[in-house]
Amino acid sequence: MSRLFLRTLRDDPSDAEVPSHRLLVRAGYIRRAAPGIYTWLPLGLKVLRKVEGIVRDEMDAIGAQEVSFPALLPREPYEATNRWTEYGDNIFRLQDRKGADYLLGPTHEEMFTLLVKDLYSSYKDLPLSIYQIQTKYRDEARPRAGLLRGREFTMKDSYSFDVDDAGLDESYQAHRDAYVRIFDRLGFEYVIVRATSGAMGGSRSEEFLAKAAVGEDTYVSCSSCDYAANVEAVQVRPPEAVPYDDAPAAHAEATPETPTIESLVDHLNRELPRADRPWTAGDTLKNVLVVLKHPDGTREPLAIGLPGDREVDAKRLEGQLEPIEVEPFGDEEFKNHPSLVKGYIGPGVLGEENASGIRYVVDPRVVTGSRWVTGADAEGSHVLDLVAGRDFTPDGTIEAAEVRDGDPCPVCAQGVLGTARGIEMGHIFQLGRKYAEALDLRVLDENGKLVTVTMGSYGIGCTRAVAAIAEGTLDEMGLSWPRNVAPADVHLVAAGKDEAVVAAAERIAHELAAAGVEVLFDDRAGRISPGVKFKDAELIGVPTIVVVGKALAETGTVEVRERSSGERTEVPADHVVAHLVGRVRG
Repeated sequence: MSRLFLRTLRDDPSDAEVPSHRLLVRAGYIRRAAPGIYTWLPLGLKVLRKVEGIVRDEMDAIGAQEVSFPALLPREPYEATNRWTEYGDNIFRLQDRKGADYLLGPTHEEMFTLLVKDLYSSYKDLPLSIYQIQTKYRDEARPRAGLLRGREFTMKDSYSFDVDDAGLDESYQAHRDAYVRIFDRLGFEYVIVRATSGAMGGSRSEEFLAKAAVGEDTYVSCSSCDYAANVEAVQVRPPEAVPYDDAPAAHAEATPETPTIESLVDHLNRELPRADRPWTAGDTLKNVLVVLKHPDGTREPLAIGLPGDREVDAKRLEGQLEPIEVEPFGDEEFKNHPSLVKGYIGPGVLGEENASGIRYVVDPRVVTGSRWVTGADAEGSHVLDLVAGRDFTPDGTIEAAEVRDGDPCPVCAQGVLGTARGIEMGHIFQLGRKYAEALDLRVLDENGKLVTVTMGSYGIGCTRAVAAIAEGTLDEMGLSWPRNVAPADVHLVAAGKDEAVVAAAERIAHELAAAGVEVLFDDRAGRISPGVKFKDAELIGVPTIVVVGKALAETGTVEVRERSSGERTEVPADHVVAHLVGRVRG
């Protein structure tokens, strides 16, 4: 450590929002270069390379072959799939000196597809799986949380190519099994959940989420069955349609000063009470307006109807509409739609066929025959007994309402959903033929007929994995790495200036290295006290800490401490190397 390019910090960096970011900087693993962009220092790079090594091991084990594409990519392939436009502001675009357009690759589907098209033409060449571990670039609007949401990051992305859907199923399962082995080896708790495919398209889709309170992803799991899903992928089980032959006619009632759901429910219970039970927010139909910003820059208003006891979940909504961006419906939009009465908007003016011309989609719970209280499109007035399918017909449905603890499971009849947070670490999905069709990737089948290849896509965030492992294993003293990814096996501390202590520590360090054990040796002398060395050892988080100190002269022993458990053992100095080799390899 006297020569290691390392400075530990006592104070937290001012921009650190999550524990992993704070400790990776303080322990000397990374340094901020710009918002969302980090320099990797020697210890951090060792961890990252070990993560990448585990990924390579398991990808190679299923027969996938490694390639490497450039990060600087031409515009034309992304034009062919329309993603030059669809990515909007999320990609870095640039021009060369001749004015030709390029981008810094956010993902490489197009390049993988074109490479296979260039080299393969027969079903005999397939199945094929190829992968790379490459730097990616995305112009995040709000880079945050250190390595968890950056603008430059390292990913493993792999793609499978098959002649038919049966082959794709096999390739998908092989990758899924490999991912289970990878995440088991990385050493943190994770869950596999159903997911959406987003802007990349495709069908079957699953995410591997690291369980973490700081995670940006919310997922649900069922109390009775094995259902688990990212909230963006939850499909509400709609109630059965309700007969409405005996429902009273819809009627408008004066409801002055009730622009909110809470004020409306209070008024109903006070002035228009029900005979069977009190009114609740769930009896009302809330109509929320947003503006959709399409990748080509066009803007479209959208109205979303949902029960009044629910809020629109922005991430769920964006997940359904990606790559379209969602923006608030502001005062200027209200001026452009004079038929809308703020606080009293109802289905009467909504829908592409009605006065506003605004597309109107509803939550799946708004089924035919359901009866609602909603805006009457007039100041201080609401409609009661408005029946879906009789008095209004929406333009469609959308999964945009918040998912809550206690919601019924969409798969089984018995369970309820519980929510938790996680960090997206891996995403696997069946792309199908979207990119192969766009780029004309076809091969001759066994009958000599040209068929379009079907593809799968499989990603792992390697830099993000470093942060996720840190989040899952750190404690109040610092980082605490699993041995599989730690920057060293043993952190050896020479605690004292006594020549016998220093000589014994140096001997142990050399013998461990000769036995193939990676050692971080704190040989710093001068004004570096044993207390500072101990604090640095706890902060850096190598799994086994060995202290050579005053016990050497008193009892002939050294202390072996396990960083994660705190377990301490006094081991004779003459036997400590064999003891440590056994621990590291056991």
